[in-house]
Amino acid sequence: MAGFRLHHRSSNLSLGQTMLLFALPIMAVNILQLLFNAADMIVVGRFEGSRALAAVGATGALFNLIVNLFMGLSVGTSVIVARAFGAKNLEDIRQAVHTSIAVGIIGGIMATGIGLAFCTPLLHWMGTPDEILGLSSRYMAILFYGMPASMVFNFGAAILRAVGDSKRPMYFLVVSGTVNVALNVLFVAVLRWGVAGVAWSTTITQYLAMALIIASLMKQEGALRFSWNRLKIHTQKLALILKIGVPAGLQGVLFSISNVLIQSAVNSFGTTMVAASAASSNVENLVATPMNAYYQAAITYAGQSMGAEDYDAIDRIAKISTGFVFVTWLVLGGITLLLGRTLLGFYTSDPTVIDLGMVRMTVLMSLYFTCGIMNVFPGITRAMGYSVLPMLSTLVGACLMRIVWLVTVFKWYPTQMVLFAVYPVTWALAGVGQVASFFYARSQVRRGHAQAEGRAAAV
Repeated sequence: MAGFRLHHRSSNLSLGQTMLLFALPIMAVNILQLLFNAADMIVVGRFEGSRALAAVGATGALFNLIVNLFMGLSVGTSVIVARAFGAKNLEDIRQAVHTSIAVGIIGGIMATGIGLAFCTPLLHWMGTPDEILGLSSRYMAILFYGMPASMVFNFGAAILRAVGDSKRPMYFLVVSGTVNVALNVLFVAVLRWGVAGVAWSTTITQYLAMALIIASLMKQEGALRFSWNRLKIHTQKLALILKIGVPAGLQGVLFSISNVLIQSAVNSFGTTMVAASAASSNVENLVATPMNAYYQAAITYAGQSMGAEDYDAIDRIAKISTGFVFVTWLVLGGITLLLGRTLLGFYTSDPTVIDLGMVRMTVLMSLYFTCGIMNVFPGITRAMGYSVLPMLSTLVGACLMRIVWLVTVFKWYPTQMVLFAVYPVTWALAGVGQVASFFYARSQVRRGHAQAEGRAAAV
């Protein structure tokens, strides 16, 4: 095991402390990404106006729809690397690393092709206002040129996080994000490239982040080291990545489809509402980013615990993650509401946009902890090897119920508040399904372990 150091538990720290220390750099990464994305929105909103702000904001749901299937595969990488790490199986780690990077490259190229082919027709189908359709389409097309780099970075970050290293991805994003902000100012404020300038700055810095994480993996010691000569898809590892990652990706796609439908409803209120929703969504991500960090921590430590056959730790991980979610909602959700108007003011000086943004923010923050529950528990369930159940819970609790809400309640009462109420209502429903899926998977894992021990004792 030379050159292979365990990262996952310290004898001096409790599991909760260890998970929090792991999650903090991921939170920092997510907040940095949020700030860098906010810089995109602020620069374009301040220098180009509400029309350009709306053009960028109108693309989010559709962009996520196209890329989520491929990004979901990185969940499979996290699980199989974490399990191999917990079991101290070096050859499995080595094969998983090279298979994952290969899948990232291929998936990124595929996502680029799909995005370029369908972004304009889908934006039109969503009812994107004509005055921003051309800008939105151009913005998305440029972003898709960066998809191969984004995919490889996410797979590389998943590899490092699976072995407990959440700091280096943060460092790489600090560098690339800082460059992104500088390029935003150059391209938009100085060269006046408008929306295209924001997109090109993002695409360029994605390739910078990719180069940094590949260089880091090439300098690793032992089984984690990446070598271009070893780049190969190992079919057994690919099958495991697909088994866990495809349902996770489909869950993301299904979720994004429902968000596309909601964005279409937002578009029906006009450009001002589109701008308000985009700005509010960026502010709300201040609360969403820690939830994602808890998901990453949960899937990493649950995966390592499964590899080490420490099944009691799974229950502790679930309880700790739930506690993190509630505390984060109370503290950050409260702060977000108190400072909401000030934060929205960074994006626009239009008082109507700010007023409409506060409508959305107030409704979503009311039950935002349910979003955290809905996000965290699928990670633990997938780490136990059950990836279809979380997908089905999302399909029924979130996606189908959002469609039902839009064609019934929102159709009967077509107001902004009723539209945005679809989020907390469906988060709560999907969250119940995710918790139930966790308990089912937990019982199956324990039953299988008990049966295996029984057979071993009989022999």
